[in-house]
Amino acid sequence: MANTTRILFVCHGNICRSPMAEFVMKYMAEKRGRETEFYIESAATSTEEIGNDVHYGTKSKLRAEGIPFEKRRARQMTRQDYEKFDLIIGMDRYNISNILRITGGDPKGKVKKLLDFTRRAGQDIADPWYTGDFDETYRDVCEGCRGILDCAGVK
Repeated sequence: MANTTRILFVCHGNICRSPMAEFVMKYMAEKRGRETEFYIESAATSTEEIGNDVHYGTKSKLRAEGIPFEKRRARQMTRQDYEKFDLIIGMDRYNISNILRITGGDPKGKVKKLLDFTRRAGQDIADPWYTGDFDETYRDVCEGCRGILDCAGVK
């Protein structure tokens, strides 16, 4: 994995946005013939959903878009993830704050918001757990993942 970019997508519970981003990114990379360039996982900042599978709304949206996904268990990110991953990508400002609390800081500049890879840098991706709008979240996630794939700074 020497030339592989290791990406960890992070949201609050690891059942809606971060697994959506994980599966969308894997799918987009494969469609571009770049799947071997990336190692992709997702995690939570909280312990609330640990062990739970992907939210039914996320599964439904991915299924509707023809994006493959697998059964998985939500996990909480750890301080060790900071060394394991090249990019740690949160969905909103609260995720970023909690990521920095867990990692103890970001001395290597690895922590970003997903929309930082787009023209909407700094903006948050709304949590569909609260909004119920998985379509909007999907559009934002796709925009961010396309931005990562187009980013010259990604290995």
